Amino acid sequence: MSVFVNVYRWLLPAALLTAGCSHQLIPNTDVEDTAENRAAIQFCETYRKAVELRDVGRLMQMAAPDYYEDGGNVDASDDLDHAGLEEYLKTKFKDTRAIRYEIRYRRVTGAPNDVTDVDFTYTASYKLGTEEGEVWRRTVADNRLELRRKGDSFEILSGM
Repeated sequence: MSVFVNVYRWLLPAALLTAGCSHQLIPNTDVEDTAENRAAIQFCETYRKAVELRDVGRLMQMAAPDYYEDGGNVDASDDLDHAGLEEYLKTKFKDTRAIRYEIRYRRVTGAPNDVTDVDFTYTASYKLGTEEGEVWRRTVADNRLELRRKGDSFEILSGM
């Protein structure tokens, strides 16, 4: 009996210590609940809603003047700067009739150079006008928005 009592004397404090180290997550995310993380996710939610509304003007306001997207490969022909982003968005949204854009936030990390990376998985459902009529398409993928502080908010450096 004393063996069990001694084990419990050690397990209970260890369990309490572990529970005390757990972090609260922002609801419906995998992201630790801090003021900075909440601000980044709130900004990204504004971005998500602008995508659903196909609001090119709002998205361009959110993009940093030095926005640059390398397309994730070595082929420079698909790279986008700020000017190219606007044309890209207009082209993509032109035949799109509706968008449902859901985001599951996975991680928010800050870097020493004031860049915040927001990693997420998105599900994009979108209705396209085609010669055969309107059709729904769906894409699920991981993405990263790179944000930079701009006053009380952020601007997007890459990832749209």
